[in-house]
Amino acid sequence: MIRHRPPGVLRRAGTAAAAGALALAGAIALPASPAQADTTAKGDVIANLWEWNWDSIATECTNVLGPAGYGAVQVAPPAESLKQTNYYWWDVYQPYSYNLNSRFGTAAKFANMITTCHQAGVKVYTDAVINHTAAQTGTGYNGTTITNKYSTPNWSRSDYHDSTDCPTSDLTIQDYSNLTQVQNCELLGLPDLKTGSDTVRAGIANYLNSQLALGVDGFRVDAAKHIPETDLAAIESKLTNTTSGTAPYIFQEVYPGSTPQPSDYYNSGDVLDFTYASKLKSAFQGNVSDLSSLESSGILPAANSVSFVTNHDTERNGLHMSYKDGDTYKLANLFQLAYKWSTPTVYASWEWTQSDQAPPNSSGFVTNTDCAGGWYCLDRDTAVVGMVAWHNATDTAAVSDWQTKSSSVIGFGRSGKGFFALNNGAGSATYTFTTGMTDGTYTNVIDGGATKVTVSGGSASITIPAKSAIAFYNGSYTCPISCGGTGGGGSTSTVSATFNEYASTTSGTNVYVVGSISALGSWDTSKAIQLSSSGYPIWSGAVSVPINTSFEYKFLKKDSSGNVTWESNANRSASTTTSAISLNNSWNVANADATDVTFNVNATTNSGTNVYVVGSIPSLGSWNTGDAIPLSSASYPTWSKLAIVPKSTSFEYKYVKKDSSGNVTWESGTNRSYTTGTSSGYTTSDTWK
Repeated sequence: MIRHRPPGVLRRAGTAAAAGALALAGAIALPASPAQADTTAKGDVIANLWEWNWDSIATECTNVLGPAGYGAVQVAPPAESLKQTNYYWWDVYQPYSYNLNSRFGTAAKFANMITTCHQAGVKVYTDAVINHTAAQTGTGYNGTTITNKYSTPNWSRSDYHDSTDCPTSDLTIQDYSNLTQVQNCELLGLPDLKTGSDTVRAGIANYLNSQLALGVDGFRVDAAKHIPETDLAAIESKLTNTTSGTAPYIFQEVYPGSTPQPSDYYNSGDVLDFTYASKLKSAFQGNVSDLSSLESSGILPAANSVSFVTNHDTERNGLHMSYKDGDTYKLANLFQLAYKWSTPTVYASWEWTQSDQAPPNSSGFVTNTDCAGGWYCLDRDTAVVGMVAWHNATDTAAVSDWQTKSSSVIGFGRSGKGFFALNNGAGSATYTFTTGMTDGTYTNVIDGGATKVTVSGGSASITIPAKSAIAFYNGSYTCPISCGGTGGGGSTSTVSATFNEYASTTSGTNVYVVGSISALGSWDTSKAIQLSSSGYPIWSGAVSVPINTSFEYKFLKKDSSGNVTWESNANRSASTTTSAISLNNSWNVANADATDVTFNVNATTNSGTNVYVVGSIPSLGSWNTGDAIPLSSASYPTWSKLAIVPKSTSFEYKYVKKDSSGNVTWESGTNRSYTTGTSSGYTTSDTWK
């Protein structure tokens, strides 16, 4: 479901070609003969190749998904959608017509992708956007022009809900706890189809049946909670069987909220489990030992759900983890594949610095996936590929021999079929585990078989590297693809570097980071990475950079005319290891001359009011409240924020409050004063006065 608003829309706080012809930049080399997966050994793991184009998915099915044992691939909505000058990822959630020429390729390429994936033993599930059509008028990717959002090639005004169905004045959802509004009003201004109408049900079914005729095996129903379950059931009753003769597999997006509940949709298909992903985020960003009670933590029943670690919405809105969490994120995916529960999904998409950012494209049309540049291909990560095989080998065997060695280290077996242990800590950990496995020497699938584990007397002494895992199962394992890569794919390992820069600007001017490595533009200002101003005057952005690499970087400003202004200080320098890094800086304050002060103030506020710090030096806004630094309320009533300021410097500062209308209230009394030295890690402990 689209969770980011188009302009003017309210925001809510949500006959195969030759294999060689399909090869794409950055993909692993094709085998001498195209690999054909043993479909009798396939599991249920879904690779969610979100917004990959059809050619790239076809190649990935042949080279990676089939050989690795994935059961299915989930692909983006295939219908023609909104095309606008400023391309965004959510354009595809605004259907213009049910024509299958889209930003991901032609209808012929779509059909070829399905055939190619089937030849590799991989099913195809498409994202079905059937609750609504486009909120924005214009021209679509197949040339369809819409001048009235209620008049599209497939529908007329009577096919949409109107004021007789929706009680709000502008027909949009105003109260997400009101079932009538949720299911009869417009989500973010998107015209809401009257799915209670048999005409509409038949039209939607015809669209889905056109895909089933091409070989599609099932659907992820977008925004399912906004469609009454009885309507979904009626639509499904009109669907044909798949080309293999079975009913299509249905799994539904029921986004968290007071109404309706996921259980309301079990009769229509499985439901994506947002709670599962939330529990994983909490554990992997806290104590993984908490996972021992995962089954009783409120997650959905295994028989009715599909699990995931993140998706296209939740990696951007902060609800769940993302690739920017580095090895911790990957570990969560490995656990998902190891734990016996619902159908698991592995999410692979592109890297982004802006939440609305479109995938790499040419005039909106998505370009071929390059796993070595701009895309994060978790599906082909060596450890993930190994765990897909492990997941398939352990099949339905129950979890056994659970062991919690520390808050960061756990291990468990699968009733003698396999054993898995992970270490979420910052250093390696060695423990003796009861494995439940027959004595012998086993291949560690996490590193592609590079290391072995010996079980004696049912136990094994295992050293688990930091932020990693070990896993082995009954049977031989040889990595089925060109293993050795992590994270972004290929043989290049990357880690997330978050750049935070204090920089005041005038309207129309933005802040960028550029540096000595290709990920930072190789000093080419036209390739500099634009940072987000959402926390102004702190500009922030995350970039995937190579691990174990030293680089230089600098910040610059570009105005609306494209004029570039560099910082005046010397180049900054940083080095990566295998963990994510965060780099805090301040405009024109060189790293060698900088130190940090964490401002802490105890201050109570009303709802909608926030606390800021402002001071006498440029790093603190030079007394300009518009450039004051926003403090975090995470430890309310203590408000805190780390700021970069010059070393050996005396300055004055004060706290201010700003309400939702921008009104500023200064604390009373004289200015506060502080003097930094030559070290780092300074803090204040203040109380609002």
